[in-house]
Amino acid sequence: MDLRLSRRAALGAVLAAPLAAPHVANAQARPTVRFAFDWILNGPYAFGIAGERNGFFREAGVDITIQRGFGSARVPLDMSAGTFDIAMADPTPVLRFMSQNPNNDLIAVALLWDQAPTAVTVRADGPIRTVADLAGKTLAAPEFDGARQVFPAFAAVNNIPLNSITWMSVAPELRETMLVQRRADGITGFVTSTALSLRALGMDLPAQRIFRYREHGLDFFYGSVLLTTRSYMNANPEAVRAVTHGMIRSLRWAFANRAAAIEALRAREPLTDVAIETFRQDMAMRELVDSPNVRRLGLGVIEAPRFARQIEAVKAAFNLGEMPTPDRFYTDRFLPPAAERQLPPVS
Repeated sequence: MDLRLSRRAALGAVLAAPLAAPHVANAQARPTVRFAFDWILNGPYAFGIAGERNGFFREAGVDITIQRGFGSARVPLDMSAGTFDIAMADPTPVLRFMSQNPNNDLIAVALLWDQAPTAVTVRADGPIRTVADLAGKTLAAPEFDGARQVFPAFAAVNNIPLNSITWMSVAPELRETMLVQRRADGITGFVTSTALSLRALGMDLPAQRIFRYREHGLDFFYGSVLLTTRSYMNANPEAVRAVTHGMIRSLRWAFANRAAAIEALRAREPLTDVAIETFRQDMAMRELVDSPNVRRLGLGVIEAPRFARQIEAVKAAFNLGEMPTPDRFYTDRFLPPAAERQLPPVS
């Protein structure tokens, strides 16, 4: 018997599987959750748009409004201000915020990206050939860019003097242009964003030299989590459970139905470049979502020993004081059962 599942068969299994989520009898009883991703709505985030379009969140017990974000460093600020209820965010700027604001109310309820997408990208035809060559150079990025926020930790493990870096703060839509026009030596960002945006500007992948943080000393850093506040969690536990279940179901479904997920994104964002966003989504699924850790544990799980290393690295890089412990940062109480967190085999 062939135990391998085709992508279509995997979809059938996902749709047929019961969803262990709060039951709500009618639309009047469903709360509305304000949700934000940490960046523009593009291929890597198509899973959430597809899940909303397919009714996964309604079936779980909530209505959801999904909006774009403006960088992971903005998420803890906006969350604490009550701008939205649940969001996707890089753990590193969240840890920094939690340390600097000890009375914060933040907590993560699931892991979505096991691997971090943070990277520095330079021109392949330029003088920067190794990570050490970044010393003394000018890097462009939005101020709240997640990779810029993590850069001190990256610099620390690679012996790059932070005071030698000149930062050029730019609007998100101008970041890649700075590198194409040689106005900056490099840019930071999520590789799923920068690589494809540069490609769209005529700088294809062979023309880029990409230094992924996880390939240069930060392989233990986690990617992105679902973040909320303890106040919201305690007041709305079933809504948090529903969004957590809905997001993980959506991610599993999109993993097996990538073209349909991009079509959902295009329906939401009519100017979507299908070819670019398909490539971007595939990169995210391959590099960020699917990993030996996820195959072993299922989606959603943060392991305390690994995360403790990330906490210590962030503390040292930013010269922070008291840090949250792993169990202060994350709870697994809202995760679906293990069988509902497994990625389907790659067809």
